[in-house]
Amino acid sequence: MGIVAGLDSSPDFTRIVVCDTDSGAVLRQGYAPHPVDSPDGGGSRPSDVDPQAWLLSLGEAAGGGLLEGVQAIGVSAQQNAVVPLDAQGNTVRPAMVGGDKRAQVAAADLVDALGGREAWAQAVGCVPQAAQPVTKLRWLAKTEPEHAVRSAVLMQAHDWLVWQLLGRPVRRTTDRGGASGTGYWSAATGAYRSDLVELALGHQAMLPEVIGPAEAAGTTPEGLLISAGTGETMAAAFGLGIGLGDAVVSLGASGSVMAVHPEALVDSSGMITSLADATGMHLPVVTTLNAVRTLRGAAELLGVPDLEGLSDLAMKSTPGSHGLVLLPYLEGERTPSLPHTAGTLTGLRRESMKPEHLARAAFEGMLCGLADALDVLRGRGVEVRRIFLLGAAAELPAVQAAAPSLFGTQVVVPQPADYAAIGAARQAAWALGVSQGTLDPRTPPVWQGAAAQVLEPGEELAVGQAVRQQFVSVRDQTHPGAFRS
Repeated sequence: MGIVAGLDSSPDFTRIVVCDTDSGAVLRQGYAPHPVDSPDGGGSRPSDVDPQAWLLSLGEAAGGGLLEGVQAIGVSAQQNAVVPLDAQGNTVRPAMVGGDKRAQVAAADLVDALGGREAWAQAVGCVPQAAQPVTKLRWLAKTEPEHAVRSAVLMQAHDWLVWQLLGRPVRRTTDRGGASGTGYWSAATGAYRSDLVELALGHQAMLPEVIGPAEAAGTTPEGLLISAGTGETMAAAFGLGIGLGDAVVSLGASGSVMAVHPEALVDSSGMITSLADATGMHLPVVTTLNAVRTLRGAAELLGVPDLEGLSDLAMKSTPGSHGLVLLPYLEGERTPSLPHTAGTLTGLRRESMKPEHLARAAFEGMLCGLADALDVLRGRGVEVRRIFLLGAAAELPAVQAAAPSLFGTQVVVPQPADYAAIGAARQAAWALGVSQGTLDPRTPPVWQGAAAQVLEPGEELAVGQAVRQQFVSVRDQTHPGAFRS
């Protein structure tokens, strides 16, 4: 019996939850926004944030005795944030946390420098993107060479926070989950590719030691155990309690599909990003550029004030949208790889030209695009028996009505909660239990699952699969060979 804390330092705020070590029940929580002016991400360079802001909001969120009696803390933080330090451990420049058009040039440079997308996929399980740390290092070397030269140590946000909490010890640590998103650590081999750091930055730099999921990064002078920490994505997956057979579909402006898998997947097409999770397993991720932005575009086109109104309108139509099919590639698309294409609406007949049918086609198009991403994982042997659907749009009746039959499996809609902070707390409980000899380092503590609504495809399965097939036919006719790797 004891209590542990989980800290999530997101791009905008710090959230802290204090949990019961045995059950995971949230006992108390704290919150504070980062004291940051609007970041300078106006298209000229990656956004800059002074990492001290993360510490200030951490202190504020932990105020009022929130951490009294806590025995261990886990840290989750925004991914892709790079903190370059000099040889004395001082920040060379503010942390680079965004991604922009100019960073895309650096990404393309890196792809070419190593010999193409497949070379990167083989090396580290992902192809450089604008926001990734390896790309930011290339940008730094090209744009701020004096800062690049002074960068002797490279840390990510959660590494830096753990290091600060421990009093800036000589030993610096990270975890597999955070390391797997850098672009210079391979989930398949479990090793850094320091040659890729040199390729990007122009010289070698010290990198944090990658420790195991149940290991402690250290103990504070007051005796508080600090666990390994991890990235927000991995912490949220751990907080949700997903395991083999589970996938998570996140509905943001863009969409992502990730699933737990026992091995790293190497994908030469670059559609799969091969991340590691916070338990010792793997977390392959496939992203789509168009998810909720498809719904917002349809709402604007139809003059509907909000997504709830669009959902109500869509519910007046029927599965298949009276023959309307929307390929929702409004921003181009990454899955399939069609960066320069546009969306397509087909099946227009006099009887289908009604607002409710277009509204329904927007929901079906978005979900079928995400089903394509799921199929990329399924095609590589990833088992999907249950899908967790995240994001505010997951609450919409039109999404809940269509998702189970289009995805072809059970859909779970968890109640909104701070899953990244809960996952960080669960990691702290694991490290604490291992240090006390009460938990196995291979088996995380069993906590109560997320409160959730469970939706089954039921009798709608055949209808949903017919709608899905109609979408696939239009996609393959319009963009033949789009899914050939």
